Amino acid sequence: MTNTALITGASAGIGEELARVHAEKGGDLILVARRKDRLESIAKDIRAEHGVQVQVLAADLAKSGAAKKLMADVDALGAEVDVLINNAGFGGHGKFHESGLERDQRMMQLNMVALTELAYYFAQGMVERGSGKILNVGSTAGFLPGPLQAVYYASKAYVNSFSQAIANELQGTGVTVTVLCPGPVATEFQEAGDLDGVKGFDLAADARSVALCGYRAMERGELLAVNDRKIRVLLEGVLPFLPRKSILWMSRKTMEKSS
Repeated sequence: MTNTALITGASAGIGEELARVHAEKGGDLILVARRKDRLESIAKDIRAEHGVQVQVLAADLAKSGAAKKLMADVDALGAEVDVLINNAGFGGHGKFHESGLERDQRMMQLNMVALTELAYYFAQGMVERGSGKILNVGSTAGFLPGPLQAVYYASKAYVNSFSQAIANELQGTGVTVTVLCPGPVATEFQEAGDLDGVKGFDLAADARSVALCGYRAMERGELLAVNDRKIRVLLEGVLPFLPRKSILWMSRKTMEKSS
């Protein structure tokens, strides 16, 4: 396999589109998600369209120890991962004290712990070889607190911060780290997270455009990619000057459901 990208959460949405973008450029793939049948269908389609090698590994990365097992499965394939795309993640909706701790624990395991472990495992080989790219999918949500999605917003704040920190640490190694911070995106994430009707998704971007934004930024070795210029201006040019209570009010309003 050549120029191989391992992509988590590749069975739909941004992850699937990132896989297709990488294949369009002639790169081989290792697709990871829980739904093996869906992965196999995508893999078959990509092989036929682009003639690249595509391996499928079913894994539930929300389970403790799953990232380490995935690393072992990749080793068993004899594959060398040149690009790691940590895309898997999920959210939810509702008040923290009412939403159920088990769901939030799984969310933290997937959004933060598994992502961190995979970055650690695959960065080792990349540094040894003197080349490699890591793309972590964070979120614009990670730039502010998120009432009604408290744990999700906090988990993405971790991804945004962690990614930028290790990007700095890896300077000079030949390995780059990029964090993609999209705004709302029209994917299965919305339905799975009980986010239908949430005001913030009224103008959601399509997954293909977000994938292209992140992939191109990763190719250039950029630190941060935000798919919507207006959102970036808001985050960097407006929010820093607003009172904390105003930010919380605005954040909650975007997460409230239309009546």
